[in-house]
Amino acid sequence: MKCSMNRRQFLNYSTASITTTYLSKPNLIQSANKASNTLRVGVMGLGRGMAHIDNFLKISGVEIAYVCDVDDNRTATGLTKVTKQQKAPCRGITDFRHMLEDRHLDAISIAAPNFWHAPATILGCQAGKHVYVEKPGSHNAHEAELMVLAARKYNRHVQMGNQRRSYPLLIEAMQRLNEDVIGKTHSARTFYNNSRGTIGKGNMTSIPDYLDYKMWQGPAPELPYKDNLIPYNWHWHWHYGGGEIANNGVHALDLARWGLGVDLPKRITYGGGRYHFDDDQETPDTGMATFDFGNCGAMWDQSSCNRRKGENPPFVAFYGEGGSLTCTTKNDYSLYDLNGKKIESKALPVNQTLHFQNFINAIRHDEKLNSEIGDAQTSTLLCHLANMAWRTNSTVNFNTDKRQIINNLSAEKLWSRKYRRGWKPKV
Repeated sequence: MKCSMNRRQFLNYSTASITTTYLSKPNLIQSANKASNTLRVGVMGLGRGMAHIDNFLKISGVEIAYVCDVDDNRTATGLTKVTKQQKAPCRGITDFRHMLEDRHLDAISIAAPNFWHAPATILGCQAGKHVYVEKPGSHNAHEAELMVLAARKYNRHVQMGNQRRSYPLLIEAMQRLNEDVIGKTHSARTFYNNSRGTIGKGNMTSIPDYLDYKMWQGPAPELPYKDNLIPYNWHWHWHYGGGEIANNGVHALDLARWGLGVDLPKRITYGGGRYHFDDDQETPDTGMATFDFGNCGAMWDQSSCNRRKGENPPFVAFYGEGGSLTCTTKNDYSLYDLNGKKIESKALPVNQTLHFQNFINAIRHDEKLNSEIGDAQTSTLLCHLANMAWRTNSTVNFNTDKRQIINNLSAEKLWSRKYRRGWKPKV
């Protein structure tokens, strides 16, 4: 028997109600594309977005109509890649809003920085586009609420890019946990190790000619350009990102929630710090977050600047009364008895295209999404709540029924953020 609690999908919408009520008769493919069953996609953000391009190009009947980045060099690289592999024309653009104006475009795929995820998703839904959005999907908890509301209001399929939800052996592993393969499951632990170096201390310099920095900042209040922020180190600044837990923790904690069969925790802690370097990074490089769901618990254990090579922890481990089940970052799982003896192990090659194919199938055939945005943002909310705990040096107690922080004004202030004028998301 798994850890039990009331099952609530994000904003009280169940997956069943999403399918039967809100998406029962969706406008699946734009009418101009129906005859050929061609689905046209635009990709925003061409760092991680290059993988989006690779995966969409592998799917029959999908055309990439736009590639978009605020970095002209990245846009050119993405455009070259697409035009070499497909016959249909593709446009390279800087402002993603231009693709939203195309009434023949079916979907957008968002791989821009975190602070863009929810605003771009909401605008995409409002423009009638289905949306694939990278994890974590939102910069803060209020954005998470708004993007789910947008998916519901405009009847759009919105998939988050926690692709392990589509890995066959992880699906099998979670099903076996549900069938009590290790008995009643009391806890899950998640681990992340890396060897990240210092990000240094940035200098206020002139903006490179190839970069539209104002558009890069988008909805975030404007700050002066500094030379150690783009393309990746924005992750470690609260103004733009959510640290390692919102970067890699969201993948692991999503698996923990899935395997435990839980939604939201009632108590959250997060200890640790920026221990390794004296630089501009604001988020912790080492830390441990805990999530108390009442009848079971989960933990995130992070070591971003030391791989701890003397150890070999899994990505996720589940502990039950009859043994344990572990998963790495790949498409595999192993079973152990109570004495730690491995009794079974399965592995298959990783295939991220499956997650993109599931998104395309949802648009074409109303197939159930493997990471529908409502459930996905419940996993992301764990990361937001943990960051609130760390930033306020407090324990966050949470009312899971009302979805409210209990008696913690400092944490409540981090539920949302300020926006650049004209960019505040609305649904």
